[in-house]
Amino acid sequence: GTHLAGFRAALTRVLSKYAEEKGLLKKNDIKLTGEDMREGLTCVLSVKVPDPKFSTQTKDKLVSSEVRPVVEGAIAEYLGTWLEEHPTEGKHIVGKIVEAATAREAARRARDLTRRKGIMDVSNLPGKLADCQSKDPSISEIFIVEGDSAGGSAKQARDRHNQAILPLRGKILNVERARFDKMLNSQELGTLITALGTSIGPDEFNIDKIRYHKVIIMTDADVDGSHIRTLLLTFFFRYMPEVIERGYLYIAQPPLFKIKRGNAGEVYLKDERELENYLIEAALSDLVIIDGAGNTRNGNDLRDLLLKSRQIRNSINTLAQRSGNRRVVEQGAIAGAFDESIFAEPSKGETYASIIAERLNKIAPKNAKTWAGRFTPVGGYVLEREVRGVREIVHLSADRLRSPDAVRLHKASPWLQETFSGPVEIRQGDKSLAKVNGPAAFYDRVIEAGRKGASVSRYKGLGEMNPEQLWETTLDPNVRTLLQVRVADAIKADEIFSTLMGDVVEPRREFIQDNALKAQLDA
Repeated sequence: GTHLAGFRAALTRVLSKYAEEKGLLKKNDIKLTGEDMREGLTCVLSVKVPDPKFSTQTKDKLVSSEVRPVVEGAIAEYLGTWLEEHPTEGKHIVGKIVEAATAREAARRARDLTRRKGIMDVSNLPGKLADCQSKDPSISEIFIVEGDSAGGSAKQARDRHNQAILPLRGKILNVERARFDKMLNSQELGTLITALGTSIGPDEFNIDKIRYHKVIIMTDADVDGSHIRTLLLTFFFRYMPEVIERGYLYIAQPPLFKIKRGNAGEVYLKDERELENYLIEAALSDLVIIDGAGNTRNGNDLRDLLLKSRQIRNSINTLAQRSGNRRVVEQGAIAGAFDESIFAEPSKGETYASIIAERLNKIAPKNAKTWAGRFTPVGGYVLEREVRGVREIVHLSADRLRSPDAVRLHKASPWLQETFSGPVEIRQGDKSLAKVNGPAAFYDRVIEAGRKGASVSRYKGLGEMNPEQLWETTLDPNVRTLLQVRVADAIKADEIFSTLMGDVVEPRREFIQDNALKAQLDA
């Protein structure tokens, strides 16, 4: 009735005026309404009227016109005074009103996405989408492709019957750091939402309206591609979790390398590991090695030796990235110097330091056999030499010596000492290719032998492939590899997304500091 109308009018007028006069509204803020100001508000309004008039006999609504100005005046006076006397609370109230307005506008946009013409109407779909002919979601696929260039190749390569292509330009919005309304303002995400046909938001999202039962993220096989894939996974996890729960979300596995050897056909490999495996098999056909103990190794025995050397090489490379010299780390591993007991028995550490220096001098050129080593429990190993007046110092800190990579190298030291007690000779037929003194150098030399006679091309992006290559490697259902996205532990996944993708820096910094030494950079 009129008493409620007076209250509403006063509340809206006073709060709007206060927010404007105090400069609490930004230029781009949405226009506030009375509904925003009343959201979540509970009020008991009691008015004594001598001769009240009601709209019906049941007294549903007060219609006495004289009540409104009295209530409006009283509320306006006292609320205005209270706001002036409580500026902090006033600022918080206005902030809450702006949040309510933002949520209202976001909900409106989400409804607008749904209320357009029929979702299955192709004329209503985004311009960049190359839709498929099939209207049966169970056989339809959509490839979310990185960039217009790759999108062009994919559109030519696809099976038009059931494969749709949606190119997205650049890195999409990180929804973990953005409000719902800002996410809806993102052109790329708006295009994706419309293409999928599910709408968005807790009240509007409907998984049963999805137009494709295979939603395939297809990004480049590089760091930028991984970043875009992570941003898309964040979006689906936060705003369309049912797409993941129903098993509709997939990740394509496009190749990173193409290899051609002589007149043989082209071979496509999806990452560095597959490339290395291919080169190992190519090298094994005619390689023989003679290990440090004088044993001849070939065939499966040599393959096992290579795979073991690769694991050790990865740990050596990780430690060397932080210390600066791979050969020092490699010889330290063979010497067994990464034994954690050195911190309790410093004399053992001093002995190991001397052994490392001795091994380094044995394999160094004649004019560079000047390595010397020392150890302290606080500082770790320090190896240094001086060649032609230039001093080289390599520091393996105590923290590094306690890292998972150092532990792995220590566990492997008996095998290393047996295999690399002396130089390892790599032979190809009757020809000696090289003599090496550690697992990292050995593995790299074999990979180099596997590359001989092969042309290796690395794709910088999907756009570098012609349509035929893209179909053969990534789109053809008979030969492609897809990874299905699943969430095994929702609570853990939520925590990881919040930590790594959120806008609070401190937890992310702590996560990186706690896990930096555990990272396997080349698994």
